[in-house]
Amino acid sequence: MKVGIIVFPGSNCDRDVAYVTRDVLQQPTRLIWHEDSDLGDVDLVVVPGGFSYGDYLRCGAIARFSPALQQTVAHAQRGGLVLGICNGFQILTEAGLLPGALVRNRDLNFICDRVSLRVEQTESLWTQQYSPQAVITLPIAHGEGCYYADADTLQVLADRGQILFRYCAPDGSVDAVHNPNGSLGNIAGLCNQRGNVLGMMPHPERAADPVLGSTDGLPLFHSALNALVGATF
Repeated sequence: MKVGIIVFPGSNCDRDVAYVTRDVLQQPTRLIWHEDSDLGDVDLVVVPGGFSYGDYLRCGAIARFSPALQQTVAHAQRGGLVLGICNGFQILTEAGLLPGALVRNRDLNFICDRVSLRVEQTESLWTQQYSPQAVITLPIAHGEGCYYADADTLQVLADRGQILFRYCAPDGSVDAVHNPNGSLGNIAGLCNQRGNVLGMMPHPERAADPVLGSTDGLPLFHSALNALVGATF
């Protein structure tokens, strides 16, 4: 699996992702500057977290126009894998690769914490290494992580099995109390209809090595690798 990680001015999680794909998973990985219009022969494009272009205008609104992101859109349209994490999720919605939008957190505060997530689907190429209805814990760090979409879009996402992660209680129950940012439907991560593009606010790369105290995010990367090369973990 060849991995390309887009680097914008203001990205701050690009090296974290590279550590996981290059050092933990031992996969060829390169950082791609936002002005680069050639992604090469990468299989997976990661749009990482951070504050692309300083989050001016609104999160992801400027990044969507970068040459590298335009090529990421083309990569996705060809069926290539695209993973957007945190700011990357915001960018993917701005670019139209995923439906809905990410808006200010319910309480208008920046949240930096660890949260419980329920894995809603394990038939997705992104989650096949998780157990059905597994409850995992991942870090979050965002000020605009509240997922919003109209009622019809939310119903379509649910009907088509595109919601992959929901915020939940440690016992797996989904309720408003354990929704950190007010996301509609407690949605923490979703994919496009084709299934090759995933956006999520929590950071799986920050829970992918025992030294960090958790490997709950590692099965997501294993799942993508498995989908591409047929490996079993």
